[in-house]
Amino acid sequence: MSNQHEDVVVKFNQAAQAYDNQRRALIPCFDDFYNTAVSIAETESECPNILDLGAGTGLLSSFILKKYPQATLTLIDISEKMMEVAKMRFADLSNVHYIIDDYTNYVAENKFDLIVSALSIHHLTDSDKRKVYKNAFDSLRAGGIFINCDQVLGSSAFIDAMYKMDWKKKVEASGLQREEIEAAYERTKLDKMSTLEMQLDWLHEIGLADVDCVYKYFNFTVLFGRKS
Repeated sequence: MSNQHEDVVVKFNQAAQAYDNQRRALIPCFDDFYNTAVSIAETESECPNILDLGAGTGLLSSFILKKYPQATLTLIDISEKMMEVAKMRFADLSNVHYIIDDYTNYVAENKFDLIVSALSIHHLTDSDKRKVYKNAFDSLRAGGIFINCDQVLGSSAFIDAMYKMDWKKKVEASGLQREEIEAAYERTKLDKMSTLEMQLDWLHEIGLADVDCVYKYFNFTVLFGRKS
């Protein structure tokens, strides 16, 4: 495991128990951000096979399960403590499977109708992002959909600084305790964000069709692609 991945494990293991309670404070566009992802997660199957990359506590998956309660979910994350929270969240369900591993090199044996990710891929280097996108494409069924809800780098230094300043102002006014805010700032040191334009290009390059950014709020984006 690389030092970067080890740092991610440590920081998110530490944040696991309080993670969900802090989401609305740390994601100013929380409702639109997640609701958009659920809205575009369209599949003809009533029992879709769904993969959640960097699933963390299973927050995004929990919203998608409300739409597809008969879905089979596979959650993969590198943080054991985050996955423990996910296991508690879905304790009464038999249709949820867990993999504690680095998803960078994960290619599934079975194909998925939907592959989703939320606030995880931005921790990867550009080369690893591209690898994950290619593996996701290979793991999708024909007609399958890939959705990445994530944070992006501003298109210029000025724009990126504006994004970060706006986020900090809103976090400071969120009502979180000082130690929670400082821990959130510390986790941003793990970020390796790429621009929106670069990532849209990468999704096109791997062969996805209908690639688009369907939602954007400062640096919070929801990206879409379909395997035709």
